[in-house]
Amino acid sequence: MSRLDKRPKMKKTARFLLIGLAVILIVAIGGYAYRSMHYSNHFLPDTFINGTKVSDLSANQANEVLHERYDAQEFTIEQDGKEWKTLKKADLGLDTDFSDELESMINQQNNWRWGLAFLSSAKQNLSLNTAAFDEQTLSQQTEELDEEIASLNEDRTKTEDAKIDKGEDGFTIEPEKQGDELDTDQATEAFKANVLDGQNELELTRYTKKPATTSEDEELKKELDQLNDIAQTKGTYKINGEDVEIPTEKIMDWVVYENDEVTLDQDKVHDYVEELGEKYNTSENETNFESTEQDEVDVDPGTLSWTIVTDQEVEDLSKDLLKGEDFERTPIVEGSADPSEPLVDDTYVEVDLKNQHMWYYKDGEVSLDTDIVSGKPKTKTPTGVFYVWNKERDATLTGEDYESPVDFWLPIDWTGVGIHDADWQPTFGGDRWKEGGSHGCINTPPGEMEKLFDDIEVGTPVVVI
Repeated sequence: MSRLDKRPKMKKTARFLLIGLAVILIVAIGGYAYRSMHYSNHFLPDTFINGTKVSDLSANQANEVLHERYDAQEFTIEQDGKEWKTLKKADLGLDTDFSDELESMINQQNNWRWGLAFLSSAKQNLSLNTAAFDEQTLSQQTEELDEEIASLNEDRTKTEDAKIDKGEDGFTIEPEKQGDELDTDQATEAFKANVLDGQNELELTRYTKKPATTSEDEELKKELDQLNDIAQTKGTYKINGEDVEIPTEKIMDWVVYENDEVTLDQDKVHDYVEELGEKYNTSENETNFESTEQDEVDVDPGTLSWTIVTDQEVEDLSKDLLKGEDFERTPIVEGSADPSEPLVDDTYVEVDLKNQHMWYYKDGEVSLDTDIVSGKPKTKTPTGVFYVWNKERDATLTGEDYESPVDFWLPIDWTGVGIHDADWQPTFGGDRWKEGGSHGCINTPPGEMEKLFDDIEVGTPVVVI
């Protein structure tokens, strides 16, 4: 056969080969396309979700596999390295239905790349949100766990904050104490966070309660300084000519620290001021008096007196104390006398009813010495510490059954009792008061009365005993 005869046959063979290859290619493409359609609703080869192989699985099939895996998951709580409690995550509210997320993953993959995925040795690792919990269920379980953890503290040593301690000499800082008490709030917060983060365990002893305040705390040191400044304050009252120091232990007992500032327990300060009044108020307490002829006597309260105004004194005393500086003060009072000075000092009138005698002491020296006539038995002259609150010449004294003009009048109380001249008295002293006594006033010889009137000042104490 010639070359010309062979050429047509070779062309025919090549055509058949081309047709065969085309058929093979068409079949291959069709097969790839068909398989690609499969992966439009199935995961590509070598696909792993959170470590679980889901190759060639539909979303529903993968969901079943993952549901089974995660439904069996547990969360273990340890105490001192030993298992204390194990909980199923499903009981904590774990949502193990991943259908929607799996469908979304399949929709996002390129199903035409299944061949490359099949040929490649690299795995396709996908991440699934496995921390979807029912909030109400998890919160309820966390609350129950909080109570159980708290019960463990019954056998543990309490952790104590550093604090201010009150001693005999002032305030000091008592250092903090580290115990092995569990911080239930931190532990339950960590438990919830670990569960939501996909972790499977928790060691309780990692959440030992720490002191919230240590001995190095600047605010605590500031509080200590403030407390000691006030507690060590020396407060002194000037009362009746004496220095009355407020006991340090009293002040320390009053001092409190609230809302980041030093204050005083007002009830306790009030009690102290009331005690001062009960002891020193001259309107309620007798006055000790060294008499001329009766030695030492206790005299009833009279018009010369004072009473501490408790509420106002508490307020002002508190202000002085809170300054943290030593101070002296005189109590706030109502009355006719100066509480800082002795009620009766070295200038005064003494009326001795027993001896029917009167003395006027001026600067400690006898300026006048005379007999008198006091009130008769039915209208006795009242005893007490009084004072001359007015001076009047040519006064007329009146009552229900009398009207007596006098040259000199020194009233000493609020009922009409006073010292005056009495030229109608034939004698003074002795027992004259029993039959010819006054209606309560102190009758004085005219000459002596004039001397007294000229020499005495308004405000001078008059002690009638």
